[in-house]
Amino acid sequence: MNKRYITKDSGKRELFKSGMVRDFDSDKPRFDLIIPLGQKYEDTLLYRLAMLMNRGTKKYSERNWEKANSREELDRAKSSAFRHFMQWFCEEEDEDHASSLFFNIIEAELIKQKIKNLGVKLKTR
Repeated sequence: MNKRYITKDSGKRELFKSGMVRDFDSDKPRFDLIIPLGQKYEDTLLYRLAMLMNRGTKKYSERNWEKANSREELDRAKSSAFRHFMQWFCEEEDEDHASSLFFNIIEAELIKQKIKNLGVKLKTR
């Protein structure tokens, strides 16, 4: 592997009781706060989203959603996100609407990034 890695350094240190020293993490993402303490693994939204993705691979194929790159697909993702939001808000339980909402937001954000990288202007509503 030719890629060279570096160890980032904030210049600030945190000293632990054991004597261990670590770089400060105060300005780094806190992914550990996404999962509520005490919530069962299977009940976490992250788990439910991962299971939705698993079911999607069986229905469409693995990473099918990553192919999307057009305004039409962006509109479809946003429409689906809003529909799942309303179904979640109205407490419908026929599907996991919360994880479907987040999936569609993730997809829409990816499509927006792709369109931006291609230099295509998105029309505003």
